Amino acid sequence: MMQDFLQHTTWQEWLGVFFSVFQVLLARKNNSNNYLFGIAGISLSLYVMFYAKLYAEFTLNLYYLVMSIYGLLYWKFGKRKSETVISETTNQEKLITAGIVVGTFSLFWVFLTHFTDSDVPILDSLVSAFAWAGMWLMARRKIENWILLNMSNIIAIPLLIHKGLYLYAALTVFLFIVAISGYLEWRKNIKSKLVSVT
Repeated sequence: MMQDFLQHTTWQEWLGVFFSVFQVLLARKNNSNNYLFGIAGISLSLYVMFYAKLYAEFTLNLYYLVMSIYGLLYWKFGKRKSETVISETTNQEKLITAGIVVGTFSLFWVFLTHFTDSDVPILDSLVSAFAWAGMWLMARRKIENWILLNMSNIIAIPLLIHKGLYLYAALTVFLFIVAISGYLEWRKNIKSKLVSVT
């Protein structure tokens, strides 16, 4: 089993996971440099997901790439040319988030079922839908990003195991744990800001 795992795990997968681990640990610490590691990991993941026929995941990684560049710039400069602070989503942002989930799921499901040879169109679409919304919230430094990303992670773990991408499945378990920790860390950050204001 272990020998089979090592033989079928490419260097792109190993390196992509390595960069992704550093990215999420830096994001948890509210460090904007997380996006630099993210861009490196995403670039390698594009290759892996395409050859695994996880087309929604491939497209998701393209989106991650764009959002990582956007996130890096937004975290650093934001609207006021100063670093954006962590906050909770507004009602308008909640509606936008729901729209992203429903819209991306619908688009991916239609595309995967009619135009690809995907054998997992529903799960692949769900993983991507929640992750698209979560990544948008993370780029805007909204605490709820961790919740949406973990909804994606829960669905992604069995999907990646089904596809034989055991290293990415293990990474996703790790991401799930870090997302819980990240949520708690960001919640503490918000509370400390409120205390310092009052």
